[in-house]
Amino acid sequence: MIKRVGILLFIFGLCFACNKIEKPEKPDDLIDKNKMVDILFDVFVFNAAKGTDKSILEDNNVTPNIYIYKKYQIDSLQFVKSNEFYAYDIKTYEEMISKVEAKITAKKEQFQKTVDLEEERRKKRLDSIKKLGDSISPLNTPRIFKKD
Repeated sequence: MIKRVGILLFIFGLCFACNKIEKPEKPDDLIDKNKMVDILFDVFVFNAAKGTDKSILEDNNVTPNIYIYKKYQIDSLQFVKSNEFYAYDIKTYEEMISKVEAKITAKKEQFQKTVDLEEERRKKRLDSIKKLGDSISPLNTPRIFKKD
C-alpha cells in the first residue's frame, strides 16, 4: 500500500516537473498559416501513401520530405520551428488541422466522383458491346469458309 502511494507520488512529481514548457519564440521565417495548412495536407497525404504502399513512392524515387521542401521552397528547420510554434497554441493548431481535414474530405469526394464517373463509363461501354453482340445473330453471320 505504501509502495503504491510512493509510486503514484513519484509519477505525479514527474508529470509536474516535466510540465514546464515554455512558449517557443516566433521564428523570423515563420511559415504563413495557410501555407502551413497546405504543407500539413501534403504531409498527411504522403503518410497515407506510405502506409498504403511505400514501394510506389520508392519506385518513382519520391522522397516525401524533400518533395515538400522543394514544392513550398522551405527547409526542414523552418518547417520544424513553424510547426512547433503553431502546435504550442492548441486552439490555433486545431483550427489548422480542421482545415486540413476539410481539404482531405474535399479531395476524397472529388476523387470518388471521378471513380464513379469512370465506373459508369466502363459499364456503358460494356453494355453497348453486349448489345452489339446480342444484335449479331449467329444465323445472320455470313459464312466465310465453305465446307466441302
